[in-house]
Amino acid sequence: MSLTDVYYSSMVRVTNLLAAPDPAGGGTVPQPSINGSLPSGLSTKVQQVLGLVAWAGTAAGVVGVLITGAVMAISHKRGESSEHMSRLGMVLGGCILVAMAGPIVSWLFTTPQSGSN
Repeated sequence: MSLTDVYYSSMVRVTNLLAAPDPAGGGTVPQPSINGSLPSGLSTKVQQVLGLVAWAGTAAGVVGVLITGAVMAISHKRGESSEHMSRLGMVLGGCILVAMAGPIVSWLFTTPQSGSN
């Protein structure tokens, strides 16, 4: 058996696996239940952890900006030139990512309301 034969036979198997069932044949795709519920207290604990992680990310961003500013000031006083602006840009980019993480996740995982476009 050649490599080409193995490739095509595996592609046929994958294609058959991914093929939708024939509606005329009566096959149905199982649908998960959307009426599940969280264990009691889990939502509160997850909110607390996410709040702590968001606070730590914000604190790390502030510390990063302060350290970068201090290194820039020391280098300027010594007359050294280095690429502090790129470091500052990376720190500020991280701060923006931490600040936008919550709204991005909310936007991705909220279901659209009926009647909205």
